[in-house]
Amino acid sequence: MLICKFAKLDFAKYEFSMGHRRRLFAGAQLRKIREDRDLKQAELARQLCISPSYLSQLEHDDRPLTPKLVERVAHLFPVEWQDFSTDDAEELAVLLREAVGDPAFSEPFSPDAIAKLAEQQPAFARRFVELHETSRRLAQRLEMVDEAISVDTPSGSRLPWEEVRDWFHLANNYVDQLDRSAEALASSIGAAEGLLTSEAMRRHLLQTHGVEVLVEPANELRRFDAVEKRLLIDSGQPSSGIRFQIAYHVAAMTLGDTIRDIAKSAHLRSDAARELLTIGLANYAAGAVLMPYEHFRRSAREFRHDIDRLTLLYRTSFEQTCHRLSTLQRDGARGLPIFFCRVDMAGNITKRHSATRFQFARFGGACPLWIAHEAAAIPDRVLVQLAETPDGVRYVSIAKGLVKTSGRFDRNPRRYAVALGCEARHASEFIYADTIDVTSTAAATPIGVSCRICPRSDCDQRAYPPSDQKIEVNLYRRGVVPYELED
Repeated sequence: MLICKFAKLDFAKYEFSMGHRRRLFAGAQLRKIREDRDLKQAELARQLCISPSYLSQLEHDDRPLTPKLVERVAHLFPVEWQDFSTDDAEELAVLLREAVGDPAFSEPFSPDAIAKLAEQQPAFARRFVELHETSRRLAQRLEMVDEAISVDTPSGSRLPWEEVRDWFHLANNYVDQLDRSAEALASSIGAAEGLLTSEAMRRHLLQTHGVEVLVEPANELRRFDAVEKRLLIDSGQPSSGIRFQIAYHVAAMTLGDTIRDIAKSAHLRSDAARELLTIGLANYAAGAVLMPYEHFRRSAREFRHDIDRLTLLYRTSFEQTCHRLSTLQRDGARGLPIFFCRVDMAGNITKRHSATRFQFARFGGACPLWIAHEAAAIPDRVLVQLAETPDGVRYVSIAKGLVKTSGRFDRNPRRYAVALGCEARHASEFIYADTIDVTSTAAATPIGVSCRICPRSDCDQRAYPPSDQKIEVNLYRRGVVPYELED
């Protein structure tokens, strides 16, 4: 007898007829999932809450997937699900399931109701998905405005770099037109097995744009002489940094029109913000040239997002690789939903993006219990943490302290940490989760966004009380902090 969290199925009830809709046969994909995860048929059947004989029929394409099985496969294996061959109704059903799964809705919809709605009322379902996405983005914008008003800036206005940061966040850190153009550019230059060499990029600049690349000691990371058509790159950088500077110039010169058009169409308040966005888009394109989307996505899945292995394959830095993982948001070919950020020694978050429900502090320090702060003081060591946010969602988070040398004794190196993570339900796709027990009820560290908005009343690491709660102070009683939060 199978015991699981899913309801017992009456398979005959959900059998599709050919006249009703195209049936989804996915035997090869199911078998590949099982083999990739080294699962026996009985083990995968148990996860899907079906019998091994029924799974055998599915794997041999003797029976199609039912709506409830589609729901389970998409839930248990979200990354692999993107490679399943589905029709428009099935794809719409998955999007609809994600929309109605919003915590704002108290009652969940059944898989068959979602499938029926996507099939019989596709226009309505599509509008609902669009409306939910619009609502989510409006909520993000309101949050940004609310937080901007609370900081000490004239009229709560955002600084140019904050505008650019928020632009990338609202774009889900993925720029489709630019990413596809960069992928095509890498292929045309001669990327072999996804790897684009420095020599190939230098040859492209010389033959296509007449630009000569010189790598020698310099006071700047990169300088371009437009008159002499010479690109000078400081040789004191690591090889991954030199490759990135060359890729930046390749992208800026070859994809310049695309970059400028995107920056021009962006709704930004100042010319300074638009110039910063132009640079940000060129950096984005450089990463996309060095790590072409589809090849990189497949490699990430194959290595279970082992960043060290990816850096060796693509000859990129740890930070460059983490950043690229956070951009895998292409429709129909998404990567693992992750969050990514960079934190300096003072706790300032200088880069951030989240394709998960994880939130970053926009102003002030982040939660002191978060592992990223500890990593900043311990360079070149990957730290792993199971963390739980106040909404009850658990995340497997990693952080690594990095040091960027200045190349000179009289200049201090830059020290910071990069952090990357995913929701614990995706632990099987994240190799770093192998080192911890994600099912343990006591293993998770309770973290918040920041002390200013964290609702936890029992945290002894608070820098100050939450801004929306009153405090009580007792002259004759003292805990770790000198106040208590009112109930």
